[in-house]
Amino acid sequence: MENRKHCLITGGSRGIGAAVAYRFAQAGYKVTFFYRQDEESANYTKQRIRNITFDCLAYKVDVRDMDAVQAAVKEAEDTFGPVDVLICNAGVSHIGLFNTITPLEWNRVMDTNIGGLFNLTRTIVPGMIARHSGSIVTVSSMWGVCGASCEVAYSTSKAAIIGFTKALAQEVGPSSIRVNCVAPGVIDTEMNASLDDETRASLADQTPLCRIGTPEEVADTIFYLAEDTASFITGQVIGVNGGFIT
Repeated sequence: MENRKHCLITGGSRGIGAAVAYRFAQAGYKVTFFYRQDEESANYTKQRIRNITFDCLAYKVDVRDMDAVQAAVKEAEDTFGPVDVLICNAGVSHIGLFNTITPLEWNRVMDTNIGGLFNLTRTIVPGMIARHSGSIVTVSSMWGVCGASCEVAYSTSKAAIIGFTKALAQEVGPSSIRVNCVAPGVIDTEMNASLDDETRASLADQTPLCRIGTPEEVADTIFYLAEDTASFITGQVIGVNGGFIT
């Protein structure tokens, strides 16, 4: 059991992040996940994982805070060993007309979705380079590929994640580190819970598979990309969107 890998997931208390944490636990990984504020969901996810394995850590971390990120990563690695797989899933959205968004709202999206990604990878990548191994999966969105009206900040941040992924994959490939991205479509998560039934039905109708996706379907794709079965895949963006965009 000493050779079991260590996976760290941000935004892991619910939705896609929780499904990812559970999927890796099922596969025998030691799992660490970060969450920002929903302690009830974090405790539920942690307990669900511990029904499979006791090797689960949960930390309340604002990924915008580099000091907090570094401290939590150090504690997790002191307990479970170096992070072998990093899943950068934490993110926030903002819906509204561009001409009404405030600088504070804009910065909140950018600081979380891009700043958090920087803080985690900047903390963990040096160790991966030293060990000459590691896998990173980032989470973008189909709106980062094609853009969405009334979601300019969110779409911009998710497009930046794609550029970040492709560039980092080029840079760390010689160190045998793979960096890939998933771009989910409309997924049944709390982020989309505010959509009314008519909007959800319309989005399902626009999806060639005629339904909304599940967090588990995204988690399965992330798991595949992180594993050695995808050992010759890097710098790629995989759409998990039911064919909504191609």
